[in-house]
Amino acid sequence: MKPIRFVILLIGSLLFQEASAQVEFKIITTVESIIPSGLGRSRLIENTGAVNADDLTTERKDGTDSRQGSVKRSDVKIDELNETKLLNFFNFGGINFRNIASNDAVITSKLNSLTKDGWELAYVTSAVESNGGKDDGEGIFITRFIFRRSLTANKK
Repeated sequence: MKPIRFVILLIGSLLFQEASAQVEFKIITTVESIIPSGLGRSRLIENTGAVNADDLTTERKDGTDSRQGSVKRSDVKIDELNETKLLNFFNFGGINFRNIASNDAVITSKLNSLTKDGWELAYVTSAVESNGGKDDGEGIFITRFIFRRSLTANKK
């Protein structure tokens, strides 16, 4: 009976440690142009600076007075980022499948690099702002890769 209690206690202890583990997050964003004729810009963006969201947050007390005007745009913008060139989805001939495959290779390389650094891909979300018609000519495909890793694993 005592070995079973020990195993249950050990498993419970491990589960408690996992549940209380502290993690950090990292977001990598790809912006791929879907502007016809290859005129857009496509990039993989990685923030390398530090921001405290609390410094940019205001509180509404009556629902109408946000005080967001007191937060300057320059306070929100960061200067530290890595920018990796990607290719546009379109060229003069239309959709370019070689460019898509090339972007996949670059993104895969980045994902593999982050995984080797101890980051775990937790979530992926994407969206499209597509061409709105004859006079629009604008569009992007954006994907956010959200990673997490244990703070204790980072200290090793």
